[in-house]
Amino acid sequence: MNGTQSDSSEAEGRLPGHVAIIMDGNGRWAQRRGLPRYAGHPVGVDAVRNIVECCVQKKIQVLTLFAFSSENWHRPKKEVGLIMDLFIRALGKEARRLHRNGVRLKIIGEREAFSEKLQRRILEVEELTAENRGLTLQVAANYGGRWDITQAAKSLARAVAAGELSPEDIDEASLAGALSFPDLPNPDLFIRTGGEQRLSNFLLWQAAYSELYFTDLLWPDFDTAAFEDALADFAGRQRRFGRTGEQVGDHKAEAS
Repeated sequence: MNGTQSDSSEAEGRLPGHVAIIMDGNGRWAQRRGLPRYAGHPVGVDAVRNIVECCVQKKIQVLTLFAFSSENWHRPKKEVGLIMDLFIRALGKEARRLHRNGVRLKIIGEREAFSEKLQRRILEVEELTAENRGLTLQVAANYGGRWDITQAAKSLARAVAAGELSPEDIDEASLAGALSFPDLPNPDLFIRTGGEQRLSNFLLWQAAYSELYFTDLLWPDFDTAAFEDALADFAGRQRRFGRTGEQVGDHKAEAS
């Protein structure tokens, strides 16, 4: 399901409401240039800024970025520490820019593992942008799809134990309502850069019907033109959600 370029005007007519991206390749980008792995992460922040601006311009509703997985703690301690420092500085530097552009920032994941300083910075930026009604930018940090489902199951179990919920009342809707962002639509388009073709424990429940798009480009090289290609590819997909192609065609004809 690698991306192929198609007419960009078609993409303009059928944009995804929610785009999720695994930003893979910062370390390899740096290593290919003879630099330490960490050197790719600040360049990756520049790529984030470009894609956020593009989403704002196109009025895409939600952008969810996988910044740091729960498994990334196993990376070398120095790299993890530098990433955390960059996260703090980027939040401070970008907060006002996001606010000026009407972007609402949310951090999803188990933030208790972060330093108190980083947790305070996250709260400050979320409070600053909470009333914005443009793009919702979600940054998944110390996030894992299995963790998300597990914490949702625990929440429902506590409700059952407290007599607030019957086990027979637990269904897909109630479980989805206990996940990290029940107030937002599920991703329509799921992009992964860096050449790998797997979900890597990202949005396992929410991405059940996402259109998957993989590119060999490393994240720092994923520019607005590459993003346009992904959007154009999405515009050419037929989303059936379990129906046949004929049923989808008939549904569209009735809607028109």
